Amino acid sequence: MQLTNPQLMMLALGLLIAWRIFARIRRLIGRQKSKLGRHWMAAIFLPLLLLMLGLGTLGDPLALVALAIGAASGVGLAVWALRLTNFEATADGYFFTPDTRIGVALSLLLVARIGYRLITLVALTGAEMQVAMQGFSRSPLTLLILGMLLGYYLWYAVGLLQWRRIALKAAAA
Repeated sequence: MQLTNPQLMMLALGLLIAWRIFARIRRLIGRQKSKLGRHWMAAIFLPLLLLMLGLGTLGDPLALVALAIGAASGVGLAVWALRLTNFEATADGYFFTPDTRIGVALSLLLVARIGYRLITLVALTGAEMQVAMQGFSRSPLTLLILGMLLGYYLWYAVGLLQWRRIALKAAAA
């Protein structure tokens, strides 16, 4: 079987996505320094991304509902994860150790979904591949998973910002 250029591009894209997700999962494990800029970026840009995805699904009520359910369940997971997170305010700065199971599980869920779609896309050719790629971003299952991830990381970032605010007040007292 000889691969066409679009199929090779999909394989390359798959490898790039796998590499970035692997790097992201590695960062989820262990103690991390709390960086206000990163928390603020997530708290500002993730709702915008959710809004853009929602606007893109206005013509498809099922996709919009899947995105909303995903985001709501991601927020619920973040509330649970924040309860399991170990927070530390030290002389060296602010640190937190997240419960790795939730973040890693969500990331692997996304990896599995993308991997499945890439495997199905590699078997397609030309016009079939373009139609399938357009459907990927509108798929209710994909939007459910993306909503979960975005809701989770958004609310987790908000929780970290709240913890930092409380820790600063306690240090000042």
